[in-house]
Amino acid sequence: MIRVSVVGAAGYLGGEVLRLLLGHPEATVHQAVSTRFPGRRVDSVHPNLRAVTDLAFCALDDLTECDVLILATPHKATMGLLPGLAACAGQVIDLSADFRLGDAETYERYYGVEHTAPELLAHAVTGCPELFRAELREADLISVPGCMATAAVLALTPLTGLIEGTVQVDARTGSSGSGSTAGEANLHAERSGAMRVFAPVRHRHEAEVADMTGLNVRMTATGVEAVRGVQVVCHARSRTPPTAAPAVNAAPGHRTAVDEMAVRRAFRERYEAEPFVRIVTHRRGAHRLPDPKILLGSNYCDVGFAVDGERITAIAALDNLVKGGAGNAVQCLNIRMGWPERLGLEFPGLHPL
Repeated sequence: MIRVSVVGAAGYLGGEVLRLLLGHPEATVHQAVSTRFPGRRVDSVHPNLRAVTDLAFCALDDLTECDVLILATPHKATMGLLPGLAACAGQVIDLSADFRLGDAETYERYYGVEHTAPELLAHAVTGCPELFRAELREADLISVPGCMATAAVLALTPLTGLIEGTVQVDARTGSSGSGSTAGEANLHAERSGAMRVFAPVRHRHEAEVADMTGLNVRMTATGVEAVRGVQVVCHARSRTPPTAAPAVNAAPGHRTAVDEMAVRRAFRERYEAEPFVRIVTHRRGAHRLPDPKILLGSNYCDVGFAVDGERITAIAALDNLVKGGAGNAVQCLNIRMGWPERLGLEFPGLHPL
């Protein structure tokens, strides 16, 4: 058994990390660190863990050596914490945004503050198993992507050779994405019934999507009336096949588009061996395209698409706290330790809910 400590264990992401690790057959929770609740029982903050653990939160100063350290600490604060905590463990998995981007200038442009540990950026491996599985096997610093970034990247990756121009990503997220200490805007009286566009342009995850896919990405984000869940709808234009010639009677400006079968084939070939990506594109039924509601609690990301001439729409859905965060961290842990990727992550979600 390896010893895993979780810093920021009182938040929503930290609680999900604890839930998954407490049921993991190869890991044990060594310490659960909280600056807000040291000394309190974990199940007093995470009531779903009653009768599952007797752990109490400890203070950051009480953190001792372990095998793996998982950081569920806030953006902009983690880069100041990590240099002092790295010696506690051989491997670190970070759930904040502070080591997701490749350079300090991009980080400052999207987060509005100077990066205080730029020397560590080059050492971070992006915690997206579907793209960086080989690198994760040797990584000592893993940076898990944002929830909406993960969904968008998995929706777009099969299309990278089939589309051109700017991709518009329209993301929707539930209230848990704001964290357990969210402010006035996330009170029930303010959030209930609302569909709030909180990032009409330049959502910070667009930089991650661009980095991982190489595409020119523009992203907006809307808060919807849900607790968990992320859905992204990505609008793109198909690339003209290089061997295609316009029809004899084609109108000026006519483009020969990539057809639906080519798109379907690209998705199947890209994800046929992936344990946590499912292609959901059906012609009938209540769940024809990816919907986060049926994924809650699971580590799956459902992806789908629709094609209309030169327009390709790619859709993805996931649970922001699991495949969009804690579950992805545990999947990365499994890869790093050489364990089966599904270990501790087999829960398929609930229906109806």
